[in-house]
Amino acid sequence: MTVVGTLSADPSVFVPQKEIVYNGLLPYSDRLDREASGLLADIKSNLSRAVLLRELWPGVAFWCKKLLSFLKLYGRRFSKDDHVLFIKLLYELVTLPGLEPHTMQSYARLLIHLLKKKELLSRDDLQLPWRPLHQLYEKVVHSKTEHLGLVWFPNAVDHILKALVKSCRPYFPASSTKEMLDEWRPLLCVFDSVMQKAISTMELFLPTIMPPEEHAQGFRLWFHELMEFWLSVQNQPSWEGHLVNLFARLANDNIGYVDWTPYIPTIFTRILRSLNLPVGVSHMVGLRYLTNSYDIGHLVLWITALLGGPGNLAQKELSRLFNSIASFYHPSNHGRWQCRLMRLLQRLPASVVRRAHRERHAAPGWITPVPESQRLTDEDLQEFTRSLTGAALLAMFSKTGSTDAAFALQNLALLAPQLAIPPVLEKTYAAMETLTEPHALTATLSCMIGMARSLVAPSEHYPQGRAHVLPLLMGSLQGVDPNDFSKCMITFQFITTFTTLVPLVDCSSAPARHGHLSEMEKDLCFASAEFEDFVLQFLDRCFAVIDSSALEQTRDDTETDTRMQLESLVELGLSSTVSTVLTQCSTHIYMVALQKVYNFATSNIFETCVSGRMVADMCRAAAKCHPAESLRLFVPHCCSLIFQLTENEDLQGEEELDKELLWNLQLLSEVSRVDGEQLLRYGGELERVLSTCVRLRCKRAYALASVLLEHTLRSLSLIYPTEYRSTAGGFPDDLPVRDWGRPGDVGALGVCWHVPSPKEENFVFQLLSRLLKPELERIRGHVSGDRPMSREELLQSLAIVQHCLLGAGSLLPPLDGPHVADLVPSMVNLGEFKLHIGVEYDDLRENYRESICRTMRLLLHHILEHAEDDIKSLFVIIQIISDILFFRGTHKKEFDSRWKSFTLVKKSMENRLYGQKQHIRALLIDRVLLQHEMRTLVVEGSEYREVHQELLCDLLLLSTSTYSQVRSRAQNVLATALGTYSFSYRDLIPRIVQLLSPQHAAGAQQQFKGALYCLLVAHSGMCLASLRDWDCVGAVWPALVRCGLSPAATLDEHSVGQLLDGIVDRIHRQHDTIGIFFTVSESCVEIAKKMAPSHTLLAPSVEELKEGLQRQRIRNVVNARKYEKLVNDLLDCLEDRELPWKFEHTAADLLSLLLRDDHPLPPDAVLYFTQSLIHDSISIRKVAISAVAGILKQLKRPRKKVAVKPSDINEVGDPDGMWAGDRQANGWLQYRTADLPLNEKTWDSQLHVEKTHVGYYSWPREMMIYAPSQKLKDDLPYEEMNEAEKIIFEYFSDPEFIEQLMDFLSLEERKGKDSFNPRRFYLFKGLFRNYGDVFLPLLWPHLEQLAADPHESSQRCVCEIAAGLIRGSKLWSFSKVDMLWSVLCPLIKMALTNITVETYTDWGTCIATACEGRDPRKLHWLFELLMETPLIGEGSSFRDASLLYVLQGALTQQQWRVSELLHRLLTYLEPKLTQVYKNVRERIGSVLTYIFMMDVALPHTHPTTSPHVADFVTRVLERLKPLTSEAEIHNHVHEENAPETTDERTQAVKLLKTVLKWLMASAGRTFTTPVQQQLQLLPLLFKIAPVEIDESYDEMKQDARTCLSLMSQGLLYPQHIPLVLAALEEMAGSRSWHARYSVLTYLQITVFSNLFTLLSVPVEVQRIRKLVMRLLLDEQLEVRDMAGTTLSGLLQCHFFPLDRSLQTQLQTLSHTRLSKAKEELASTDLVRRHAGVLGLSACILSSPYDVPKWMPQILMDLSDHLNDPQPIEMTVKKTLSEFRRTHHDNWQEHRQRFTDDQLLVLTDLLVSPCYYA
Repeated sequence: MTVVGTLSADPSVFVPQKEIVYNGLLPYSDRLDREASGLLADIKSNLSRAVLLRELWPGVAFWCKKLLSFLKLYGRRFSKDDHVLFIKLLYELVTLPGLEPHTMQSYARLLIHLLKKKELLSRDDLQLPWRPLHQLYEKVVHSKTEHLGLVWFPNAVDHILKALVKSCRPYFPASSTKEMLDEWRPLLCVFDSVMQKAISTMELFLPTIMPPEEHAQGFRLWFHELMEFWLSVQNQPSWEGHLVNLFARLANDNIGYVDWTPYIPTIFTRILRSLNLPVGVSHMVGLRYLTNSYDIGHLVLWITALLGGPGNLAQKELSRLFNSIASFYHPSNHGRWQCRLMRLLQRLPASVVRRAHRERHAAPGWITPVPESQRLTDEDLQEFTRSLTGAALLAMFSKTGSTDAAFALQNLALLAPQLAIPPVLEKTYAAMETLTEPHALTATLSCMIGMARSLVAPSEHYPQGRAHVLPLLMGSLQGVDPNDFSKCMITFQFITTFTTLVPLVDCSSAPARHGHLSEMEKDLCFASAEFEDFVLQFLDRCFAVIDSSALEQTRDDTETDTRMQLESLVELGLSSTVSTVLTQCSTHIYMVALQKVYNFATSNIFETCVSGRMVADMCRAAAKCHPAESLRLFVPHCCSLIFQLTENEDLQGEEELDKELLWNLQLLSEVSRVDGEQLLRYGGELERVLSTCVRLRCKRAYALASVLLEHTLRSLSLIYPTEYRSTAGGFPDDLPVRDWGRPGDVGALGVCWHVPSPKEENFVFQLLSRLLKPELERIRGHVSGDRPMSREELLQSLAIVQHCLLGAGSLLPPLDGPHVADLVPSMVNLGEFKLHIGVEYDDLRENYRESICRTMRLLLHHILEHAEDDIKSLFVIIQIISDILFFRGTHKKEFDSRWKSFTLVKKSMENRLYGQKQHIRALLIDRVLLQHEMRTLVVEGSEYREVHQELLCDLLLLSTSTYSQVRSRAQNVLATALGTYSFSYRDLIPRIVQLLSPQHAAGAQQQFKGALYCLLVAHSGMCLASLRDWDCVGAVWPALVRCGLSPAATLDEHSVGQLLDGIVDRIHRQHDTIGIFFTVSESCVEIAKKMAPSHTLLAPSVEELKEGLQRQRIRNVVNARKYEKLVNDLLDCLEDRELPWKFEHTAADLLSLLLRDDHPLPPDAVLYFTQSLIHDSISIRKVAISAVAGILKQLKRPRKKVAVKPSDINEVGDPDGMWAGDRQANGWLQYRTADLPLNEKTWDSQLHVEKTHVGYYSWPREMMIYAPSQKLKDDLPYEEMNEAEKIIFEYFSDPEFIEQLMDFLSLEERKGKDSFNPRRFYLFKGLFRNYGDVFLPLLWPHLEQLAADPHESSQRCVCEIAAGLIRGSKLWSFSKVDMLWSVLCPLIKMALTNITVETYTDWGTCIATACEGRDPRKLHWLFELLMETPLIGEGSSFRDASLLYVLQGALTQQQWRVSELLHRLLTYLEPKLTQVYKNVRERIGSVLTYIFMMDVALPHTHPTTSPHVADFVTRVLERLKPLTSEAEIHNHVHEENAPETTDERTQAVKLLKTVLKWLMASAGRTFTTPVQQQLQLLPLLFKIAPVEIDESYDEMKQDARTCLSLMSQGLLYPQHIPLVLAALEEMAGSRSWHARYSVLTYLQITVFSNLFTLLSVPVEVQRIRKLVMRLLLDEQLEVRDMAGTTLSGLLQCHFFPLDRSLQTQLQTLSHTRLSKAKEELASTDLVRRHAGVLGLSACILSSPYDVPKWMPQILMDLSDHLNDPQPIEMTVKKTLSEFRRTHHDNWQEHRQRFTDDQLLVLTDLLVSPCYYA
């Protein structure tokens, strides 16, 4: 029976927020409203009840899950008030303090879902406070205890929290921006790692969607400040990316309200730099810091937001950007940068489409629209399309495939079809004509597929597009080629796409009937006469493919796999394409085609494996479109043949049957997959065929018959749409042309549904009782032993049962019965809801699902007892059990893959510009069907009944049976079932654990392994071994360890070992902290009260509320007990002497996962870990070190902090306005020798601020600092310690223990690979922090002994302990600290004297770690010690370098607070800059970088009190005077220990070498580049750098070249440009041609790195042009060549245009007459003539992949110079060969630009003998 679905109008007042429209189109939609309302009421009352009773688990968790599936099924089908309440409730839940991480994550996911469509709720409807969210974010993302293993978070938690903040951001109140800035401004200290945190938090939290009147409270507060920050920072620090993301978001949310004009050149320059494109000469040095590139997604947003507006400045820059990078898109270029470029090209058009949609077609909402003046006009869009089309056309043929380009072109075609489509069409036609380049065809077709809708849809911009449809379709037919799979597949896709959009109806007679047609429409009507031809030719092609793929028997086995995969793809493509083509045919064409297919199928007999399957699929596709006509042909034909062939009685028993019979069965089984109503007419014949054929003995025959049975049942019993045409109600005869490319209308979709009628249902049950019943009886007979069957017979019976179940599954009601009681204690109803899926179950009929279930269980136990090796039957039984449990018409797997392919097709065909579900009708119908199937699949979260329990136990039995294949299949089904039935795991885990217990004596090896595998198998990502449930973990973990005692564990050591490793590894990966304390806050309860419906019976009574509170208390206590019990159980296991070492490790690992920050570890475990510090096994020692560090953190006593107002400390307040940097107000934080705390009084009276960033930028409103130490008792007396503290105290006071510990810690682990270990450092830091200096006397002798031992491992051990000591003594009293340093200083001194290659990095790390986050004044002993004698210079260059390294580590950590020390160090180093040794020079270079690090030019920042670069450079230049007069500087100083020469020149060269090291080290590390100072040194560098790479390695030359390369990549500001150019012009007049040559290479890189900044200053562009032209006339040949190359590069990135004046200038030069006299050839004339030729050749090389208008003429001009004297002739030849190389690929296209005469000359040139002369 057929039902037509339409949307019904509902008169009631309830206005849902946004429901899923597709629900209204289902055939049973009238029942859904009631169902949804009931469900929503259920969810609201139960969720609120659960919160009121404070039952987070299982109550709240369960109903949140239900709310999530409600959103999936009905969308947001609730009122606005409900929506707001849900959000508020979940917001409170997510931010509950102390929530377990996983629960928090699942609330967050649901909350993101609810907030997803921000247009539904405005900020007036909903406001969310930002602080609770920020506290949560801090606690998780910047967790203080995670690194010590005290809390474990799920892997994706960061992403989810960020997504949550993004969703909540629009709803932060207006005042929040100011509050946020007050909180995070004080963190903006550029030198500190906290800057990264501050900026990334700002990027995430600052709200940018606000109405214009609130902008003053919003982004205006921070925009200029952060923008200036960004502008003034030059060397991409890691936080710059976050800043860019923030700006991009701001721009996108406030188009037209932020003026970006002044910043546009900078923005584009930086975008170009962040693409990391290679430029200039081959040996350019890459900068190591360039890895922090901007995120392409945000760049695209930013560019999109800048477009449009008066003048459209950004578009000009964008065109220039793509002009300058276009050649990188050419397929012959590829490198690391390519994927970023492709991503840019792919995302930019999509983003512009999104913006155009927002401005033109989006429904108006509460978010401020873009002002009229700023909107993108059609001209803007065309301009944009023009700028990108070139790059996209090049990228089509890229080596990485054409998908990126296709996506870009699809979106460009939406914006401006008249510009984007024609060039692609041209390429497509060309590709269809050539047979030699199949890749060109696949690339162009895939691009055309994306553009199909823009081509076919009627549009005023590009009306002529539709004329191409038929030529394209006819042309593509040659792509259906059996020998080329990929071409075949893309052609199928192409044909499918176009025919879906166009009804294949011959309407050539229409113009005669209709007078009002336009010319275009008339042409289309006449052309449509070709459709019939197309369809028939297409079918012929398909038949050819089928013929060529018949299964050849000779095939090699190895080849078959890949071949089969490809074939199945082609098979799929073939049937779906045929189906689409025939669906879209008019009745007349369809009948012709059907006859053709029928003749092909019945006139041959196919083998049933490959070609048979294809033909049958094709016939099915044909039959589906018009079932009545096609069944009339096929069914009688097949049935009569089958009856003829099976008349003979003997056939029943034959093993092999006639091919003809098999083929007809196969054909019939596929053709029967059509509309059930039509199929019913042939019911009698089908029944007869079935009852004969399912009992045939031949395996292939009964298999095909079972498939026929399944398909017949499915056609009759399922609900599905019966047609998918592109217009509803078939094709009208008059004018289908008008329907081309028309989208389906969701409101009037007119779906025709097949819903099973009573007749059909009766026939289904008739078939079941005739075929299924006897089989079930037969099986029962076999089990009881009355009528035993052979295995083959049993398999045949099972096959029939399985196919009946698969066919009629949707009509059989699910299993029912009593629930399994008492799985979880709860005061809330945990009932499931039943969904109506369009089937009314009839209770009077026999429920075959139950009878199959009973029979299968009997058979299963019978087989396991008597014939366990009958694996094949067991396989089928497992499959049947799975279907009994889950199958109701669709399989989850099939549904998922169809959902996936639906989204893919939707993506490739959707029109994003218009939005609003403008999809093709077939797609919409598919989506409605998917909605129906989704409803049938919602069995997840089904109630766990006793029937299920029995089946799960059977599965568990199978999962632990003898054969591994049976086990693994059963385990998969079991895993799915555990994921499906609520709380069923609580029932099964005890059963699995029992199988693992050592007492389970009967347990064979297989059972043991099977049980372990059951713990490992995961459904939806949860593995049973790591469930978040104390009862389960408490049972499973000890069982895992104890199973080491069972006899089975030792039988097959290796595989069991691997399995265990797998389980422990899975636990480690998936474990996150399980909550102990669950408390619901009062604010939650308040919201729940509002949500609870007042009148229902579910509202909790006063007694229940009291009980809820009581239960919450009890639950928390019980959880804590369970936790302690689990720890103690694991400890008991560890005490068992029998336990193998493997299991001991497992236990220690699991124990270490149980450390927490909200509950102390039981003392026994503390004891275990402390003892394990000296365990024999290294891995257990490692676990113990981490664990004890964590325990010490747990035991840390809170120290008192006091709040201080900065303004009270220093009388000088901050001046008005924002000022940062070294200023009077923060002077008291500086390290000053005069104020150092040298005695107890100053130590106690000073305020110590440990964090380095505090006070640099702006002051926090109040600072919390540690109270001065005299108020605190220093040592913990033994009596006051708790048990755990006593244990640690006793062990560490035991000399023997300490001795063993030190021995172990100073062992070498992996030779040469060990380094400073932070875990050990945390251990000692914790010890000295918690216990003061009690243990020092015992440790000290060991430390001294180790420090004297130069071995690497001993030194490393000292480093770790010393760093821990220094950091642990942070809050000691003065007397103790003084005492500590008096012994520590000599120790460090001694160690530094013994420093070696292996240990210097460890010492560096040690000192840097010790100084990190500490007030420098409290470490003055250390700094003074390190400053004493950094450079001794006595022979040991290595020691000097190492000491500097260590000192540098200490000073770097202190940043701006030690300016006095930096000055002292600089004064000390300056005389010593003329070092001979390379390693010392490099280290000094690095140290200088850090000395000048604070000298930054940031906005609002006072000049630093640290050393300044400018003064230093002036002093250095004075000492380099002797070198400035020389033309070239050569290195005469050798590094051997020659007698010291003291003449000035030698010293100057030495000094220069060190300066070079400094310039190299500081490039890219400092925040701002001192350009003026670099320019003062530039002339010297040009003099050193040689051009040719010398054979002899010369350090100075290498360094100079590197420096130039790095400096030329520097970012320039407009004010610097004249200075740079002046320096270059000066060098261009240098006597040394090497220097002049280097000027050009420097220029190339500088221009490309600062392209848009330079272009914004036209005067300087002219200067550069002059400079290049001047060097083009240089007397030195090499310089001229390089100038030519530079010119071509500048022209290529359109730096200045190739205008007439430039061409004339070059042509004039090239026509310079050469005088006749031989000896004067080298004169200036030749130079001028060569310069002209070089210039012309530069013009040609600047367009490597196309032929502009001016090119032919210039080529002709060049050819005149072929016979000129050298070097001109050489240049011309090179240019011509290069032209030939780059233009060869598309020569067919390029030759059209030349006249015939020019072509003659050119052909002559390119192949003439002169080419080889």
